[in-house]
Amino acid sequence: LGTQARSVFVGGLRLPEITAMTVEKAREFCEALRLEGYKGEIAARIVNEVSARLRFLANVGLDYLTLDRSADSLSGGEAQRIRLASQLGAGLVGVMYVLDEPSIGLHPRDNRRLLSTLCHLRDLGNTVIVVEHDEQAIWAADHVLDMGPGAGIHGGRVVAAGPAATVAQHTESLTGQYLSGRRAIALPRTRTSADGRPALYLYGARGNNLKSIDVEFPLGLMICVTGVSGSGKSTLINDTLYPIAARRLHQVHIEPKPYAEVEGIQWLDKVVDIDQSPIGRTPRSNPATYTGLFAPVRELFSATQEARSRGYMPGRFSFNVKGGRCEACQGEGMIKVEMHFLPDVYVACDLCKGSRYNRETLDVKYKGKNIAEVLEMTVEEARAFFDPVPAIATKLQTLMEVGVSYLKLGQNATTLSGGEAQRLKLSRELSRRDTGATLYILDEPTTGLHFHDIEQLLRVLHRLRDRGNTVVVIEHNLEVIKTADWIIDLGPEGGAGGGRIVAVGTPEMLAADPRSYTGMHLAPVLARHAPKESPAICAQRA
Repeated sequence: LGTQARSVFVGGLRLPEITAMTVEKAREFCEALRLEGYKGEIAARIVNEVSARLRFLANVGLDYLTLDRSADSLSGGEAQRIRLASQLGAGLVGVMYVLDEPSIGLHPRDNRRLLSTLCHLRDLGNTVIVVEHDEQAIWAADHVLDMGPGAGIHGGRVVAAGPAATVAQHTESLTGQYLSGRRAIALPRTRTSADGRPALYLYGARGNNLKSIDVEFPLGLMICVTGVSGSGKSTLINDTLYPIAARRLHQVHIEPKPYAEVEGIQWLDKVVDIDQSPIGRTPRSNPATYTGLFAPVRELFSATQEARSRGYMPGRFSFNVKGGRCEACQGEGMIKVEMHFLPDVYVACDLCKGSRYNRETLDVKYKGKNIAEVLEMTVEEARAFFDPVPAIATKLQTLMEVGVSYLKLGQNATTLSGGEAQRLKLSRELSRRDTGATLYILDEPTTGLHFHDIEQLLRVLHRLRDRGNTVVVIEHNLEVIKTADWIIDLGPEGGAGGGRIVAVGTPEMLAADPRSYTGMHLAPVLARHAPKESPAICAQRA
């Protein structure tokens, strides 16, 4: 802002000082603002409008954000909820809203407020369609469409439809089985104890809203870091713990957020951050190339009698090098058409028809399939196809275990969601040898996962733990939290009201702590194990 704009005061504050506030603080400021005379008359309508929009932001769980927060620093879930809040302010009627997993990144406490907001949108006379795996959201819906019964080739049809209670009783619905409690993610029979174990100690963490906290991470456990949205979880783990460990163990030059001291790094030999960033930004990257699966597949094709007779080496079956690839599209399978004043359009290559390879390369077949047909297989189909080849079957089995059996081996990496990219990274780590002294860090790995997929994922994470590794998970999903060995709960609120350790201990210890919002929501889950009903979020439509 220019000098003149920065010279205007409202309620004793300038605009930069107001925009530096969180949504909650700005709302309190507006409600407490008292302007006299003509100033009050001019400002009344404006202040009411601003207060209403701030209230909408708070209702969708964003009261911890500062008003001057850069848009590119927002998560996908936060950006989506800001757009939702703007629609609430518009007051439109007769609109169909489509939301894709709006509960991502929300604590169960904040999720209830979001669902109440969606119900309010419906009550205004709108239609709200939500793609969601969250149990609270499913029970809050007036009508549920359950797709399946499985993923990929095993899905694609409506298994059950109707109110959640009807879906819960449907025998073929996997979702219904979990809703009714006929099937459940079980509690571990025993939890790995923190007693007598070496630990990693982080002292004086004070980045962003952290209040110079001291944190103990018992090693060899599955640890969940919990807390309401904006409580400081990502700052503690992604911005402080991971950079410290990466600098010490791998000499990576990442600057951690401020802290005083760290102890216990000597017990670790590796740290791996399995985040949701893309595995590749070009069509040349895919699940087969990223997981290392493509190399043994190419070697297998080059070992066929046809390939040997032609003198083809493994490189012949790569779409990244000259020789075997289609030169018209240079192995991309697509041709970019530049459009003036419009986004570029990609069309299938006329020469190779999208296969990426030239005709000579496609003549070579293994068990009746050429290399392009293999890349078109899903992970599940490829697992059966390559069952006699251990080097390939083992990697494919790991991909199935992390819940991506429906992905195609050659699927463009740019089409993968953040959750899918994260599970591919997890699969790659599982395929590697570990020494039992690795620190794995995962940020909300259940994003986009059904109850059944979460159950599979937990088996994988517990297996990493059982090898002696430490698994630190930032998570809101109570089904994951209840299976943890140890929980570190931050809060009590988001933004300036957070950044403190509220409670630490086992899930049972947290559930008994009245100070913890996480414990408050965790207690009934531990008590019933398999929830048969959910408390009403908003009034159901007849």
